[in-house]
Amino acid sequence: MGKTLASLLIVFTLAAALGCNCLCSQNAALPAALPTPKTPAPLQPGQPWSFAVSGDSRNCGDVVMPAIAQGADRNNAQFYWHLGDLRAIYDFDEDMKQRAGMTGKPLTIIEYEKTAWDDFRQNQIASFGGIPFFLGIGNHETVKDLKTRDQFAATFADLLNRPELKDQRQQDSSAQNHPVKPPKTYNHWIMDGIDFIYLDNATPDEFDADQMQWFEEQIARDQRDDSPVRTVVVGMHEALPNSVSENHSMNQSADGGRSGIQVYKDLLQLQKKRTIYVLASHSHYYMEDVFNTTYWQLNGGVLSGWIVGTAGAHRYALPKPNTAKVAKTNVYGYLLGTANPQGRPAGTVTFEFKQLEERDIPLPVVRNYTQDFVHWCFVDNTDAK
Repeated sequence: MGKTLASLLIVFTLAAALGCNCLCSQNAALPAALPTPKTPAPLQPGQPWSFAVSGDSRNCGDVVMPAIAQGADRNNAQFYWHLGDLRAIYDFDEDMKQRAGMTGKPLTIIEYEKTAWDDFRQNQIASFGGIPFFLGIGNHETVKDLKTRDQFAATFADLLNRPELKDQRQQDSSAQNHPVKPPKTYNHWIMDGIDFIYLDNATPDEFDADQMQWFEEQIARDQRDDSPVRTVVVGMHEALPNSVSENHSMNQSADGGRSGIQVYKDLLQLQKKRTIYVLASHSHYYMEDVFNTTYWQLNGGVLSGWIVGTAGAHRYALPKPNTAKVAKTNVYGYLLGTANPQGRPAGTVTFEFKQLEERDIPLPVVRNYTQDFVHWCFVDNTDAK
């Protein structure tokens, strides 16, 4: 009896802390029943530290993301970075449909559209507990006639104005003697000599002129001799043009192709003075060395790049031809970055893909969705059988 009462107290305490009606929502997967990651310990100067990255958590994200959160916690990640595509939006997410069906109240499309992003907060973000959560925008946040960039910015204003991002905007404005700018869907923050930059390419017209100006001003500051930045990690949803995944990337729009190539060339120039890493999702598989293509071999050079669209979305077949060093589909997981690893030069980041297995899904999640559905996510949520 004592254990039962203690469990109930934990459930209600966490529900209140989340500031949402998680226990009453028909779609909530009871995040309070999960172990709650604590806020990471402060960085120690000169010591290695880690962060976790992935994107595309639609379809089965409510099942997969809590397992990513537990993995990030075990690896003492300082933050988790989501590279966009939170929910499907153009159609039901299967995990939301499953939970609603289990309550005996099947989802209507109107109810789905109203609650999809709330579901993302309750069943995905909440599972990270005290681990800082940085959120990027993807193309499914801008589905025509259903969702817009402005709606995304308003709904997730708290995450786009995280203390780290707000402080960085204030520092940037002070350095330029300009008024502090409001939050955008593209942003950056500097941590232990690493500049983490998120670029918004969620719609075919991006990167637009304003974003390009902002980006080029930022990397100009990064390459100055007096800059504390040693390393730049650039995240985005769609991969820059002419990667191994060019059939599902910024190559698909004329504006994206032009501006994406310019960003790539800017980063090549910056790479003469700083270490550069480029991360994307959008394609629902894992891939390393994505810019090692004939095009970039002949047009300036190869940047270090990864695709990690493995947070729950319907998996894709790998592209052909495939020149990537490592490529996996029908997998879920996250990219674990380790900054300043022992024996490496300052500013080095090593990346390792942490693949999740069906047994890694936390038991409370299995109970809330059923073992059969979890198995479906691992076996049938794919085009690449």
